[in-house]
Amino acid sequence: MEDFYPFFLIVFSGVFFSMLSIRTHIPWAVMLIIGGIIVGPSFLDVISLNPTIDFMGQIGLVFLMFMAGLETKFSQFKEYRTNLLLLSFINGFVPFLVGGAVVYALGYEPITALIVGIIFVSSSIAVVIPTLEVSGMLRTKLGQSVIVTTVLQDITSLVLLSLLLQNVDPVTEVPLYVFYPVLLGVLIAMRLGIPKLREWVVSVTKKSPDLFQLEFRSTFLILIGTVIAFELLGLHPIVAGFFSGLVLADSIKSKVLKDKIKTISYGIFIPVFFVVVGLQTDLGVFTNIGSVLLTMTALVFALVCSKYLSGYFAARLVGFDKLESNFFAATSLPQLSTTLATAFVVFNLGLIDQTLLTSLVVLSVLTVLLSPILIRRHAVGLQTRKEE
Repeated sequence: MEDFYPFFLIVFSGVFFSMLSIRTHIPWAVMLIIGGIIVGPSFLDVISLNPTIDFMGQIGLVFLMFMAGLETKFSQFKEYRTNLLLLSFINGFVPFLVGGAVVYALGYEPITALIVGIIFVSSSIAVVIPTLEVSGMLRTKLGQSVIVTTVLQDITSLVLLSLLLQNVDPVTEVPLYVFYPVLLGVLIAMRLGIPKLREWVVSVTKKSPDLFQLEFRSTFLILIGTVIAFELLGLHPIVAGFFSGLVLADSIKSKVLKDKIKTISYGIFIPVFFVVVGLQTDLGVFTNIGSVLLTMTALVFALVCSKYLSGYFAARLVGFDKLESNFFAATSLPQLSTTLATAFVVFNLGLIDQTLLTSLVVLSVLTVLLSPILIRRHAVGLQTRKEE
C-alpha cells in the first residue's frame, strides 16, 4: 500500500497543476515543474523521491523522447537544402562553443562544460510546433525551415549525448570502432523492418474489431523492445526512445492510433517526468545565493544571446530578411525536452551538480516563457507585412 500513496500524489499533482496551467496561461510543462517544486522536499515536502517515483520518472522520460521522435517525419528531410544544413550548423555550433566556454569559465570540469555545450545545441520542437500553429506560420516556407532546423539540432544533440555517455558511462564492452557501425546497421534495419512489422500486425487483424487496441499495444511493445535492445547495445534510453518515435513516425497513418498514443503519453507518463524534475530541483542551493545566481545568470544570458544572435545572422546568411531572421532566432530559444532529459540523466550519473541542475531547470522555464512571446510578436509583423 505504501507505494500507492506516492503514486496517487504524483498523479494528483499532474492533474491539479495541469488545470492550474489552463487558468494561469503558464505553459503546461513549466507549471508541472513548478508543481513538483512546491510539493517536493524544497517546499511542502509531501512527496520525496523513492525508487517507485524514480522509475515512473524514467518511464515518463522515455515517452517524452518517443513523442518528440514521433512528431518528426523522415519525409520532411526530402525538403532539405544546403542552406538549411548551414543554418542548423551555425545555430547549433555557436551555442555549443559559448555554453561550454561559460561553464568551463565558472570552474567546472571539461566534461561538464561539454555536456552543457551539447544541451545548448538543442531546441524544443514540442514548444516550437504549437507556437507556429497558433501564429499561423506552421505551413509557410519559414515555418517549415524552423521545423527542419530544430529537428536537425535535436538529433545532433542526442547523437552527441549518446557518444558522450558511451565514453563516460559505457554499458557495453564492445569497442567503439565496432559499436557505432553496428548501431548504425541496427538503426537502418529497424527503419526498414519495424514499419513492415506494423503492417503485418494491421493486415492480420484488419477484420477484427480489436484492431486499434492490438495495434496500439503492438506500438508500445515495439517502443519498449527497442529501448531494451538499444540499452543492450549501449545506447541510452532517452536516445532509444527518440529514435523509436522517429522510426515509427512515417508508418503510423491512423489518426485514431496517434490520438491514443498521445493521450496515454501526455495524459499519464510525461506529466510524471516533469513533476519529478520539480522534485529534483533543490531550492536549498539558493542558500549560497551568490554562486547560484552567478551560474544561473551566466547560463541564461549565454543561451539567449548565442542562440538568438547565431540564429539571426545564420538566417540572414541564407537569404531571409531582417523580420524573418528575427522570427527564426526567436524559435531557436526554447529549451525543454532534450535539455531536461539530458540534465535529468547526467545529474543521476553525477556529471553535473545540484546548482547546475537547478540552473538548467530555471533556464528551461524562462526560455519556454520568453520564446512564444517573441515568436508571436514577430509573427504579427510578418502577417501585417503580408496584408500590406
